[in-house]
Amino acid sequence: MEISFKNQKQSFFKFIVNERSNRRYLVIALLGCLLQFIFFKLLYPYADFFSDSYSYIFAASKKLDVNIWPIGYSKLLWIFHSLMESDTALVAFQYFFLMFALLAFYFTLLYFYQPSIIVTRMVFIFLFFNPLFLYLSNYISSDPLFIGISVLWMTQLLWIVYQPKGYQIWIHAFLLLVAFTFRYNALYYPIVGAVAYGISNRRLSFKLAGITSGVAVIVFFMLYTSQKNKELTGIYQFSIFGGWQLANNALYMYPHLQIDRAKIPNNCRKLDNLTREYFDSIPTGMKGISPIMGAIFIQYEAAPLKQYVNKYSAWRSDTLGGIQSWGEVAPVFGMFGKYLIREHPIAYAKHFLVPNAMNYFVPPLEKLEMYNLGADRVYPIAANWFGYKTTSVKSISKDLQGILLYLFPVFFTVLNLYFAGCSVFLLLLGGRRRLSGSFLHGLTLIGLFLLVNFAFSVLASPIVFRYQVFPMIVFFTFSLLTTDLLINSGYFKLTTKIGSRI
Repeated sequence: MEISFKNQKQSFFKFIVNERSNRRYLVIALLGCLLQFIFFKLLYPYADFFSDSYSYIFAASKKLDVNIWPIGYSKLLWIFHSLMESDTALVAFQYFFLMFALLAFYFTLLYFYQPSIIVTRMVFIFLFFNPLFLYLSNYISSDPLFIGISVLWMTQLLWIVYQPKGYQIWIHAFLLLVAFTFRYNALYYPIVGAVAYGISNRRLSFKLAGITSGVAVIVFFMLYTSQKNKELTGIYQFSIFGGWQLANNALYMYPHLQIDRAKIPNNCRKLDNLTREYFDSIPTGMKGISPIMGAIFIQYEAAPLKQYVNKYSAWRSDTLGGIQSWGEVAPVFGMFGKYLIREHPIAYAKHFLVPNAMNYFVPPLEKLEMYNLGADRVYPIAANWFGYKTTSVKSISKDLQGILLYLFPVFFTVLNLYFAGCSVFLLLLGGRRRLSGSFLHGLTLIGLFLLVNFAFSVLASPIVFRYQVFPMIVFFTFSLLTTDLLINSGYFKLTTKIGSRI
């Protein structure tokens, strides 16, 4: 397998529809996905919900411009609800949008890399006959759409690297903007995009325009959201949730610290008192909380953050489902978290960063373990929004998805190790000399993306599996493509001969 320009002699559309094998893959994927979806909805007639779902629905029902979470998904819910109430239609849209994105990604890989039949079929089965994508799409959550947008973004980067065109600057900027409105993980996407533009075979003006436009749309949305937050909460801040997350991350180390309370910022003293009282009141065995348990200090009602909101914010007059009160206290939480991290960086690394890095390699299924978090009912706001007759929901099983998806975190671990092994072959053992420069450009892009994603994931928040599904797709496809290329280049044969001589 090597990037020749055999396929590029015809357009991408003609490559798909004119070649018999590609038409067959397209038809099988479309029919297969349709049949899978129908069968799945017979087993799970209702959408799946968790706490974030109700926040998204509330923001959509109030037509808000900001929320605790990025506002993009709530805006989509509002638009969709103006057309129809059906949760099945929404889930279908989420699933088939993701499948469309994966089709674009899949045929782009075939177009540029021309992998072997075995790799082509393995990638095909993984992308289009995977129960994970059905379960993700069944959630009232930004996850499936963010993954789909991210897949389209990565697909666009490959086109920028191998066949750069002027109009791609606009497409790339648009995808960045939409992705960022759905999840703030896209904050690091412009860094990866800058590398794609940097290694593309175009003039400097093209590269600068692409890089600048990507940064500009992110900055624009941050300024817009900050202003809207000020109008809603009275405080100019970009992310309401950011301060909460920073404090949560810092609190993992709190019971292990010797704190000089005289240095604590005045605005944070009340929070520090609540935090100290909380850790003094719980059993010793509960003080060693790890990020593997999730954002426990945000979720747990008895934890100091929720206590502070209930005691010191105007939550009783909050008419926006907690958004105003959460936004009111977020700056205090952010200041407290920054202070603890700045004063105790080694403890922060020991009790949050290192455990979270370990958590990255086997991320917990979290919400994916059980349908509707094991409950038989949904909140009234969801029932009203989707036109349910009652708040009762049913499924074939609440536990089945946890069983079917049980090995996916382990699979993610294996992919990390395998891709790292392939990279060692290429960079340290001379395999790089046997590969085409074109493939190395793509591999450089993918390698940087995975490294930056790892760093961002570890630094940002406790890691869960659904946040790593898009990186897993990239890991899987490019691990197989790299293996395919190494085998066809004769590299594995060469290393086998050397090993036998030794």
